[in-house]
Amino acid sequence: MDLREKTLRKKNIFTGNIINVRVDTVELPNGREATREVVEHPGAVTVVALTPERELLLVRQHRYPIGQDTLELPAGKLDAGEAPEVCAIRELEEETGYRARQVEFLGKFYTSPGFCNEIMYLYRAADLEEREQRCDEDEFVQVVKLPLEKAVAKVYSGEIVDGKSIVGILWAAGA
Repeated sequence: MDLREKTLRKKNIFTGNIINVRVDTVELPNGREATREVVEHPGAVTVVALTPERELLLVRQHRYPIGQDTLELPAGKLDAGEAPEVCAIRELEEETGYRARQVEFLGKFYTSPGFCNEIMYLYRAADLEEREQRCDEDEFVQVVKLPLEKAVAKVYSGEIVDGKSIVGILWAAGA
């Protein structure tokens, strides 16, 4: 059975700094029409950075949409034309103050494919050099070092609730 949906019409609803929103009319496999709301995102990276002591570099920040602070892996969106590996190095340094001399691509995944096309590239960072944290002017993050085993425990206890961080931490732990 062919499960693909054929796009009949696209209507742009919102154009923003980070996302765009559109509503598409599609033809379903059974010939009927349906509406699909789509959030367009340029893609992003997340970084698993472990110190030689096997401490994971995390960031604590307030997430306005959910109204709470979260503990997350360093991450950020791709700039136009930017390679994911370059973005991973840049975001790690901006958010944590650590520069990775080595990065290794671990994999990629869609964050919420039911309504959003955001793809997340996951990297492991090694050979870290401590430098200066350089957050964006509207970004306030606190760097937290946590042993990998404790980060895994926080995933399973529900203290770490961010999807990309759960994926990255469990991937790093081989779970």
